[in-house]
Amino acid sequence: MFKRLFACVREFKLPAVLTIVLMVGEAAIETSIPFITANLVNKLRAGSEIKEVLLTGALLVVLAMVSLLCGGLAAITSAKASSGFARNLRGDIFDKIQTYSFENIDKFSSSSLVTRITTDVQHVQMSFMMIIRTAIRSPLMLIFSIIMAAVMGGRLALTFVVIVPVLAFGLIMIARFAMPAFRRVFKKYDKLNESIEENVRGARVVKGFSREEHEKQKFTSASDNIRDDFTKAERIVALNTPVMQICLYFNMVFVLFVGSKLAIESQGSAVDVGQISAMLTYGMQVLMSLMMLSMIYVMITMSMESFKRIGEILCEEPTMKNPENPILEVSDGSVDFEGVNFKYSKSAERFTLENVNLHIPSGATVGIIGGTGSSKSTLVNLIPRLYDVTEGSVKVGGVDVRNYDIDTLRGAVSVVLQKNLLFAGTIKDNLRWGNENATDEEIIEACKLAEAHSFVSTFPDGYDTWIEQGGTNVSGGQKQRLCIARALLKRPKVLILDDSTSAVDTKTDALIRHGFEIYVPDTTKIIIAQRIASVMNADMILVLDGGRITAVGTHDELMEKSEIYREVYIQQTENSRGGNENE
Repeated sequence: MFKRLFACVREFKLPAVLTIVLMVGEAAIETSIPFITANLVNKLRAGSEIKEVLLTGALLVVLAMVSLLCGGLAAITSAKASSGFARNLRGDIFDKIQTYSFENIDKFSSSSLVTRITTDVQHVQMSFMMIIRTAIRSPLMLIFSIIMAAVMGGRLALTFVVIVPVLAFGLIMIARFAMPAFRRVFKKYDKLNESIEENVRGARVVKGFSREEHEKQKFTSASDNIRDDFTKAERIVALNTPVMQICLYFNMVFVLFVGSKLAIESQGSAVDVGQISAMLTYGMQVLMSLMMLSMIYVMITMSMESFKRIGEILCEEPTMKNPENPILEVSDGSVDFEGVNFKYSKSAERFTLENVNLHIPSGATVGIIGGTGSSKSTLVNLIPRLYDVTEGSVKVGGVDVRNYDIDTLRGAVSVVLQKNLLFAGTIKDNLRWGNENATDEEIIEACKLAEAHSFVSTFPDGYDTWIEQGGTNVSGGQKQRLCIARALLKRPKVLILDDSTSAVDTKTDALIRHGFEIYVPDTTKIIIAQRIASVMNADMILVLDGGRITAVGTHDELMEKSEIYREVYIQQTENSRGGNENE
């Protein structure tokens, strides 16, 4: 997983390596400065000449400037490397999601995917920056400082035998107790994002039922849960400071008391003033290095959950892949279901579709009728291979859909859903999703077929009218007709309308179907509808119930042999007559 994540560094390897090199240089220089300073103090006590003092002082200034330069350059290179790493990581996650089948996507909620590509990537980015910068500098500073303290301090260096283990143990325990709270936070971020997403998507419903206060309470509850966990974790982490200060003051007292005593008793032969000064400096460097290492430990441990969640996306293998030698052309729009059984999950107890055997000739118009939950949408989703069958096979143009190149198959099969989506952009931009090279004439022709040209022409900007995200500035019926036009621009071999005329009136619905018969006679048209009037003139009508095809035939044939079809027809006819009488 880590190998896969750090592969995202790619073209930013150079700044990452430069950051490490600069950190090594800065650490080496900073630990050498106290040593040179201590020697300078001793030389001053010994009555050194001013020339030698000035040379040593100039050397210290140069070293300080070089150290500052290394630190500044490292800040630039680490920012460039970590930002580039995060950009590549987000891109890889997004690209990976595009390869997912519906089965893969069903494993992750949309709010969870948003959290992983934003919050989790941000945490991983911060960890990466700390790894190439602070996580290199702090251990080096710790090692160099202890070595130099042992060289300079003699018996005074024994202070580190006490404070280093105590501080290390204290900081590790603090981090260990803080981690469970940090881990819980990330899962709660998913719920928070889910609350926001539901509220934004369902804004009209929320306002329609005056449920704003309920939504506020739900959001506040999710936000408070995150706050409580962060407060608990931060309260524990805040103990770093007093632990650090205790060790720092102990080091100062020990060095000053013991060092002064040794210096006085030995008259400077065992320990001199320069050594005491250097030990105070090295003590500060050792403790600060340990402090930074503890923060690195906290940050990386906190980010481990983010690493894991991102790794789950990147390591997830698409359940649907192209065959080794895919077929790149669909000959016609015939569709065959042969012994098809299907369930969404391998662990499901029963099949969603059972024993489906069906032949649809190319160019035929097929209607599908069935109650809610009868698996009408599931049936048609198998044709463009949005899901793979569990048993049996689905063929388009006489070829098993699993043998086609996926893009080729889906280019030949257009699906228009009841709740299809329009993207932010002009009407032309949205329509060209069906065919990016479509001419203005082809766009207008498709819109006329979908009965969309009439209302588009009334807009001041016509086909250049801006569509808001999700198509919120057009009606449901207008949105459906634009989506039908978009599908027609693909010039598909198979056109599937999944209850996609539910928001248009019966007259417009009839005009759309009439246009199909005239302009796309060779395209196989599969129409899922709740209104029998939408499919009664079809060449073939399927009646689904409980995931099974209970009857197949024309309208007249089904009126005789299908009780379900007959009951629906009578009920809809009576309701229609009742409505007309009331009018």
